[in-house]
Amino acid sequence: MTEEVGKTIPLKRLVPGLIIGPAAWLGPYIVAASLFLPTLIQKIDAGNKIELVALFSTCGMIVAAISNMVAGYFSDRTYSKYGQRTPWLLGGAFAFMLTMILASFANTIPYLLIVWMISQVALNFIVAPMVAWIDMAPEDGKATASSAYGGLGMALGNNGFSIFGAMLLGQFRLGFIIFGIITFVGTLIAVLIVKEPSNLNDKAAISKKEKTAKEKTTLKDLKNVFPSWKIGRDYCLALAGKLLQGIGNFAITGYLLYIMTDFMGKNTSGTQGYIQIVNTIMLVFGISMGFLAGPLSDKYKLLKYPIALSTLCLAAGALSIFFFRNDASIWIYGLMAGLGMGIWNSLDNLLNLEVIPDKERVAFFLGVYNLGNTVTQAFAPVIAAFVISVFGFSAIFIVSFAFALLGGICIMSIKSVKR
Repeated sequence: MTEEVGKTIPLKRLVPGLIIGPAAWLGPYIVAASLFLPTLIQKIDAGNKIELVALFSTCGMIVAAISNMVAGYFSDRTYSKYGQRTPWLLGGAFAFMLTMILASFANTIPYLLIVWMISQVALNFIVAPMVAWIDMAPEDGKATASSAYGGLGMALGNNGFSIFGAMLLGQFRLGFIIFGIITFVGTLIAVLIVKEPSNLNDKAAISKKEKTAKEKTTLKDLKNVFPSWKIGRDYCLALAGKLLQGIGNFAITGYLLYIMTDFMGKNTSGTQGYIQIVNTIMLVFGISMGFLAGPLSDKYKLLKYPIALSTLCLAAGALSIFFFRNDASIWIYGLMAGLGMGIWNSLDNLLNLEVIPDKERVAFFLGVYNLGNTVTQAFAPVIAAFVISVFGFSAIFIVSFAFALLGGICIMSIKSVKR
């Protein structure tokens, strides 16, 4: 829709917003989901912690998938003085902050589960509209915008916040509150920087077009909500690649706390230290790739190959822990996963823009694609919980390796992006 109405935002405003914005929602979510939530679940019901993390992940996955598509749908059809995305971004951020505050008071599993599900709805009303900002970049600046969002913003969110979050493991209830506030304040700052333009003047023209289209719509057309394989083949492959890669990544990071304590035998102090080490390494690589991957991709016209390479890095990092099972393997994992995620986060949104089957529904398709950042974090622990219960902790590293490798195969199978 943004292409139709010709709305663009200068990179000097868009880039800072695309760094601060995703960091503000992804960081608190990652910390809450991978550190604070498992710690709180363990405190409430230690005997069933593995199964309960899987339960929360399954419910979260379902709620996130539905709410993300709904958020993208409504965002694409919003007209306001502040643009299409801003009202939903601020509303979602405020609601997410409230749910994190409520979670901090949880003392029973049912209460915590309900609050966590509401938080997933709120979060996805940030995710779907915000990623659509990338499409508002000038045509010759989309790679830069993608790197800002994925390579820098998501690197800060994925790893930078986890360093701080690990310091609050002993005060995790306070952590919920602090990171909830960070989400709202960070999103507000991003919105103020970007200054999304009003689209009220476009409402009449778009409404007329939609009315004409509605008159011609039949029940048969409903199947086009999501494109057929013939039309959306490459988009589906990119989406499958992201989901597989995400499961490979989060199968380890989702259980990093328990890997440190139950598998590696670390105490609270040691666990905190190694979580900070891994996330510091990944943060450095993530930021580095955020500055390098986009410009290098533009210069050498490479997109598919480096993204596929990033999945091999993740696979190698997982195998290092499986084979060595010592402190050095944690460093190796941090290095390989940091490089892989740095490249992936910098370029995958640009790849998705290249293969979107319907440019009239950018927020919808980008939102569905970016479910890989939330749904996979929810789905991976379900798989990991099953594997751990049947084969033991060491098997999740093989699972991570296999899923990351399959993700790379999907990316290499895309035809419309040659390299």
